[in-house]
Amino acid sequence: MKFRPIKDGRQEAAVFMRRAVVGFLLIILALVSLGMRFWYLQVSRHEEFQSRSDANRILTRPLAPARGLIYDRNGVLLAENVAAFRLEVVPEQVTDMDALLQGLSDTMGVSEDDVARFKALVKSKRSYQSVPLRLKLSEEDIALFAVNRWRFPSVDVVPYLTRYYPKGAEFGHLVGYVGRIDAADVERLDASLYAGTTHAGKTGIERSYEELLHGQPGYELVEVNADRRPLRVIDRVAPTPGKNLYLSVDTRIQEAGVAAFEARAGSSVAIDPRNGEVLAMISVPGFDPNLFVNGISQADYNALLDNPDKPLLDRALRGSYVPGSTVKPFLAAAGLELGVRKPSDTIVSTGEFFIPGQKRGYRDVRAGGHGRVDLVQSLAQSVNTYYYALALDMGIDRLSDSMAKFGFGKPTGIDLVGESDGVLPSREWKRARMNQAWYPGETVIAGIGQGFWVVTPLQLAHGVAMLAAGGVSYQPHLLRATQDGIGDSPVTMPAAPPGPAFFRNPANWDAVREGMIAVVNGPTGTARTMGNGFPFVIAGKSGTAERYSRTNDVWQHISQVAIERHQVLFEAFTPAESPRIAAIVALEAGHGGGRDAAPIVRKMMDAWLLDQPIPETRFDNVEAAKP
Repeated sequence: MKFRPIKDGRQEAAVFMRRAVVGFLLIILALVSLGMRFWYLQVSRHEEFQSRSDANRILTRPLAPARGLIYDRNGVLLAENVAAFRLEVVPEQVTDMDALLQGLSDTMGVSEDDVARFKALVKSKRSYQSVPLRLKLSEEDIALFAVNRWRFPSVDVVPYLTRYYPKGAEFGHLVGYVGRIDAADVERLDASLYAGTTHAGKTGIERSYEELLHGQPGYELVEVNADRRPLRVIDRVAPTPGKNLYLSVDTRIQEAGVAAFEARAGSSVAIDPRNGEVLAMISVPGFDPNLFVNGISQADYNALLDNPDKPLLDRALRGSYVPGSTVKPFLAAAGLELGVRKPSDTIVSTGEFFIPGQKRGYRDVRAGGHGRVDLVQSLAQSVNTYYYALALDMGIDRLSDSMAKFGFGKPTGIDLVGESDGVLPSREWKRARMNQAWYPGETVIAGIGQGFWVVTPLQLAHGVAMLAAGGVSYQPHLLRATQDGIGDSPVTMPAAPPGPAFFRNPANWDAVREGMIAVVNGPTGTARTMGNGFPFVIAGKSGTAERYSRTNDVWQHISQVAIERHQVLFEAFTPAESPRIAAIVALEAGHGGGRDAAPIVRKMMDAWLLDQPIPETRFDNVEAAKP
């Protein structure tokens, strides 16, 4: 028989009681912990979880600002915004991006270029931000997507404003263009200001004044369903549009100049010498900036790159031209100011100039020479001998210092990105570039604007404008006024103060101007037919940058073969007594500046006349200026 212990009721009751108390305490502790946790979630972190909840229910959608418009000085529209639609994808809602892109390519005809740009842009965006895949959808594209929308829940058609340039290639380089924001743009732009924005300025005014044109973004709070489809707009903060810009350029002058080029490669710049306002800035050939706005195709881009005339090169800012005889008025002014020459000093031109002690001759423009000439005749007939001797007497150091005061050899500081320096010949430049000494023969040819000389059309136009203003320099600029919105009064930009005057003696300026007047109005001037029928007196100077060298004793004339022709230039200003426009034209191929470039300047000045009062009489001293 198995032994069973006798139960102790009091002990069991005590154990039960202890267990009950412990269990009750555990239950109380659990309830307290649950309550504390509930308080922590519902009270302490209420705002945080409310925000998370709202984030699932409410979508913050950035609103891109409308880009500012661009006008010329007379209110002609140069850049505007037009309504369009684009295809956008939210990456975080896509489980298989490659399959999605392939499906859209098969259904919507999304190109490989679109896909490549999309993938590059995704890397610079947050996963919840929508990224444009294809821009400027047609009505057929929108209808096709509507039918297949159920297949692409993370894709939507979104309206937007796209840039359009009504003047096309005529202002392609000057106004520039906007393009899709890429990795390089992300580094230079403030991401907080570009939420919802897909485009930014790439070149020209669009790039230089991006901050003014872009504006401030806004946002709207949108309630969405489980599929992230919008249900209603809860709140909206409107974006601030960018400022409208009024440029100093005159469309009539620009268009007249482009037409006069007749597709010949070259450039032209016109400036108001009274304030530095750029009236025209031409680079031929140009390109249609509309091709770049929504992504240029590889075929179109290759066509621009392979074009031997380099339409993507902004010749006005970065073109490299040998100025030739267009530097002679500047050299004459420097010689007078330095006291090396007086206006009445003469020199005999026999057709060749020899440096004392040397046998090599430097040729004049005309075989047999021009005979005895003074400063006025040296400019009118473009007598090389006069400037060979003047440059040699000045020396390269004084020559370089004087030309630097006219702005050569350095950027003008215009409000555009990418301006070139050009080359102003000097001992220092040659030593730094070639580690060689300077020779007297190089000084001689520098006196006629050849040798190491390189100028941009903008530099030359700035120099001519300074000369026209009596030696007073105004920094070239394109922005004339800004406007907050349509209907608001444009606010004129403050003018920069002028630089120091070049001429200490006004009589020296009068002498140079008289010589330039004789170029156009004198019987032997190199552009003596240019001013016919023009109501104002024009002062000018032609230039021919020769591409051949003397190899024997036979006099070589300018080649008649187009590819071997020389760079030809012409500079002018008018009215001669009180200049209001200074212009230059540089052609990459031509017979001579007076023959090929001067007519283009004349047509630009004819267009400029449309806003000018016609005088009853011409410049009173023009007859005295004629030789």
